[in-house]
Amino acid sequence: MSKRSFRISLARVLQQHINEKDSNQPFTGELNSVVILSGEKIGDSILLTPLLRNLRIHFPELEIHLICMTHTSAEFFKNDPHITAVHEVKKNILTYCIKTLPRKFDLLFNTKDGLSTNFLIQTALLRARFKVGHHHPLHEGIFNRLIALDHNTKMVLKHCSLLSVLSLEATGEETRPYLPPAPISERMASFIATIEQDHVIGINISAGNESRYWTEKKWSDLLSSFPELQFIIFSAPGDLEIKERLEQAHNNVTASPQTANIYEVGVLVKQLQLLVSPDTSLVHIASCYNTPVIAFFPDAPVEYARFGPYLTAHELVISPSLKVSDIDVRDVVSAIQNQLSSIAKAPSPETLNSKT
Repeated sequence: MSKRSFRISLARVLQQHINEKDSNQPFTGELNSVVILSGEKIGDSILLTPLLRNLRIHFPELEIHLICMTHTSAEFFKNDPHITAVHEVKKNILTYCIKTLPRKFDLLFNTKDGLSTNFLIQTALLRARFKVGHHHPLHEGIFNRLIALDHNTKMVLKHCSLLSVLSLEATGEETRPYLPPAPISERMASFIATIEQDHVIGINISAGNESRYWTEKKWSDLLSSFPELQFIIFSAPGDLEIKERLEQAHNNVTASPQTANIYEVGVLVKQLQLLVSPDTSLVHIASCYNTPVIAFFPDAPVEYARFGPYLTAHELVISPSLKVSDIDVRDVVSAIQNQLSSIAKAPSPETLNSKT
């Protein structure tokens, strides 16, 4: 049986077992605790943060519990002041079963808008008197309330749609994501102090999967196209050698220390005039700080509709194929020129491009 077939079979079993007759019920009664199933990746985690902030603003005493399917997600949220507790499912299953599953929550929110084996299992196992999910034919009967939004709606807005179940709303700046605080090394703090804000362009050479990578040669050609500009390079640990080769090969690149955590990445992104990235995690970080961004995407409209830049000046560079590596250097050069021209024409950074 394929994974997809298993997910469908699991959903149908849960539909028959739980058998909620109405998936459009209103939430009633007190709200003292909420448990939220968080996405697996850094980008998913970033897009969940506006919901957490809004819940804390509207319900200062609310217990907000986060169920994290990955260690990456748990690490991201561990210092978030809006969260009461982070529960990591796979790190210690016995502890999770003994301490988390017996709890009774007022509200559960499954953030997945598609079928997910792990999320369906946790939805069934966790005890909550009212369960909310996104509309899907195979979610019918499993949840007390299903939220129906267009599939291509920005994921950050899909997460915030839980507020509508509570007769609340968040718009505009209220939905801007953020990064939870984390320690910054002395070395990074010293480097940041040397950067003049809004005068450096950042390029991120790493991505979450192979199809999202641009080639080292193309990054080098891009840097050579702007000898008068100053750049810094972001990379994952596995791409450190490429980062160092590019830093050594180009005089317009300032060598930077390797970032120790996602918050250090954010502090650097906040200083930038412009970010160029094939990876959506850094695109979302740019949204946190209202940093203009050029985002690379494969030829997949659903991806950039749901996970594209949000609440910041941006330009999308779309590949002619499903591989980002097929993007032409000239298209990226043009996008950078366009963004720099727009930034130069802005009346003032304080009013039109203020960093939050």
